[in-house]
Amino acid sequence: MSTTTIRLEDELKVRVAAAAERAGKTAHAFILDAIAQKVEQVELDDELHRVANERWAKVLESGKTVPWDSAKRYLEARSRGEHPRKPAARKLGR
Repeated sequence: MSTTTIRLEDELKVRVAAAAERAGKTAHAFILDAIAQKVEQVELDDELHRVANERWAKVLESGKTVPWDSAKRYLEARSRGEHPRKPAARKLGR
């Protein structure tokens, strides 16, 4: 395990200590958790963007997409436990 030194403004250090105490953790454990959460969020964001870019490329390649109003109706019905037919994709701009 390696060591990394960080410098905190005094005000932030006080806030970290107070938040760590409320969480029942040491400041060190609190900071490690915060870093781990941030890294995980960035990784999740990166994956979301990768999938979104991949799907957008497919839309551009095929020229087909599902209009938002059709997708919304479908999702609302699914959320009510219904089993609606999936909306059909159609060419962009129609």
